[in-house]
Amino acid sequence: MKMNRILYQLILDITWKKVAIAASLLLMIPLIPAKAQLELETVPTTTNPSNRQLRTAPPITNPPNTNPSTRQNFTIPGEETDYTLGAGDQIRLDIFQVEEYSGEYPVNVDGTISLPLVGGVKVEGLTLKEAEEAVSKQYAVYLKRPIVNAGLVAPRPLKIGISGEVDNPGTYEFQLTAATPEFPTVTDMIEQAGGITTLADVRNVQVQRAVKGKTVTFKSDLWSLLNFGQLNQDFSLRDGDTIFLPTVSEINLSELERLSEASFGLQVDEPISVAVSGEIFRPGSIVVQPDQLGGGNGNSPQGGQSRDSLPPRLTQAIQLAGGIKPTADVRTVEIRRDTWDGQEKFMTINLWELFQAGDIDRDIILQEGDEIVVPQATALSDEELQRQAEFTISKETITVNVVGEVGTPGAVQVKPNTPLNQAILAAGGFDNRRANKGEVQLVRLKLDGTVEKRQIDVDLASGIDEVTNPILKENDVVIVGRSGLTAFGDTVSNTGGPLGLLRLFLPF
Repeated sequence: MKMNRILYQLILDITWKKVAIAASLLLMIPLIPAKAQLELETVPTTTNPSNRQLRTAPPITNPPNTNPSTRQNFTIPGEETDYTLGAGDQIRLDIFQVEEYSGEYPVNVDGTISLPLVGGVKVEGLTLKEAEEAVSKQYAVYLKRPIVNAGLVAPRPLKIGISGEVDNPGTYEFQLTAATPEFPTVTDMIEQAGGITTLADVRNVQVQRAVKGKTVTFKSDLWSLLNFGQLNQDFSLRDGDTIFLPTVSEINLSELERLSEASFGLQVDEPISVAVSGEIFRPGSIVVQPDQLGGGNGNSPQGGQSRDSLPPRLTQAIQLAGGIKPTADVRTVEIRRDTWDGQEKFMTINLWELFQAGDIDRDIILQEGDEIVVPQATALSDEELQRQAEFTISKETITVNVVGEVGTPGAVQVKPNTPLNQAILAAGGFDNRRANKGEVQLVRLKLDGTVEKRQIDVDLASGIDEVTNPILKENDVVIVGRSGLTAFGDTVSNTGGPLGLLRLFLPF
């Protein structure tokens, strides 16, 4: 019995000891992080000069990409990737409480920086944060928990390549200075390369960049930037970036107008040379001077105000070539244009539709090296003539255009077999103050694509007459000119609308 009591007491003592140990451990758990936190918040007040070992110190409050020195600091935009160091960069290192090791250091041609005590440290290709870690690792041999802060003082000159549909492809250098501390953007470099060509696909601009030894491709949609203000599409560039502008699959004339207004768009500050051949009075090479654009009188600025901002257009080149011959098919004028890689793009332009629209903005923009071919009209077969005649007879109304000095110039819907006089009256009649009431011009697109022009001595009181009051056909254009006194008083030539376009590409 006594033996059992002893054993029981021994077991009880052991049990209580285990419980006490467990309780002590549980009580100590929350004390460990608190003690560690207290130690981290303790700022050291002394250093050991013999080995320069430092006790644990609080983090430096300056962000890793700022320069704590008094020199100009450059902002590092990091929307895509952080800035990586390379030969030519100037950086500043601040090593906490070791002032004699802190200072500004250049990145050498071998990609290293030469530091006191540790020697060369490889930083090429590293971000500022990674450079801090690399330097801290080297000094950890001599210092206890070294705190290193790195800042970019002066970036190296940036070399950026650009190719594809730009006027001047190549490699460009950009130097960041105190006056221009921001990194260039995609549009900055396109503008520096002379702007885009008319064949540029601005929705799919590609930027290639080396990141951690791998090539990464970014896409920039400059159309969204231009029309919807998406600034993130115009991101900043880095040293070694390459920009490529691909060729658009199909030219959109209305988009070209918008692109010609952009700072990085079509550049018109230099004359361009194009070739004109075919059914033209003076075939050959034509030079269009930018300072003559919009003048409306060939290559002479007289008769109109020069508008340097307008790009050269098709009708201007045709005018400089002497105008189109009567044998030309104006519906199938062809433009041949070279892409960036030497391929050819072909575009067919219907000059009659351009004339009918009366909108000079639809006149296609030209670029350096274009070839314009005006074809000769081919004779129509009897079957084609019959089909055209049946189509005209079957229509209840036809559309004719009365332009110039009338009450309401523009398209007029009239019945078939309507004479010229009736069409003039349907357009509001002559403008009594400005119109030349003695004669008008009738312009007609013939079935084979050629254009016929007639001068008619008009008499509103006469009946149907082939000479003075002819029957009109579909798409005929009646031009009512200005009186002599009005023409003398007008100081600015009208180059817009159907009348202006007609003067540009038809010899009168």
